[in-house]
Amino acid sequence: MAVRREVLGPAHVDRATAATTSFTRDFQDLITRYAWGDIWTRPGLDRRSRSMVTLTALVALGHHEELAMHVRAARTNGLTVDEIKEVLLQTAIYCGVPAANTAFRIAQQVLDDL
Repeated sequence: MAVRREVLGPAHVDRATAATTSFTRDFQDLITRYAWGDIWTRPGLDRRSRSMVTLTALVALGHHEELAMHVRAARTNGLTVDEIKEVLLQTAIYCGVPAANTAFRIAQQVLDDL
């Protein structure tokens, strides 16, 4: 939970926790334990690198809400605006221009809000 709070921010985690129901409780527990407890804490990649990989995967799969959240997290993890732009340019080639076009629009909105 500590890593999840550090990467996504306490406000996001508090909202997700408050919105947990008996139906979603097991899922929230799963992602907290596996994504944030096992994967994001592994020593093989630093958080900046994990953010780059995550942004790419979210663009490729069209997970726009998660993309916005992880653009904010990427800034928290130390990626510069130019580095985020470079990741999105890379996705244009390997994930497709339409996916990158949407990603640039979402990222711009998030970055403007920050």
